[in-house]
Amino acid sequence: MIKHYILSLNPIAKHEWDRCILRDPLTAKRPDIAKLIAEAVGADTGSYLVSVKIEVQVLEEATVPQAEQLSLNVGEVITQAPQLREVA
Repeated sequence: MIKHYILSLNPIAKHEWDRCILRDPLTAKRPDIAKLIAEAVGADTGSYLVSVKIEVQVLEEATVPQAEQLSLNVGEVITQAPQLREVA
């Protein structure tokens, strides 16, 4: 069974549970891994020793743009302020 998910990593998130999020790309719901394994095993009641192999392959990476810091030269603002007053 092959499933595709979107993994979002944010190491500076406020809450620990928001630092690593796995979501379905269509529904945006978080997957229930235990339910997926149960579906693969079948519907028979019982306890199972299972081996789960997770193979991760990055298909596409979308980086989050970082906020740009703009420098403000206070001297330029002060010298342009009188010009703005003259126009008004």
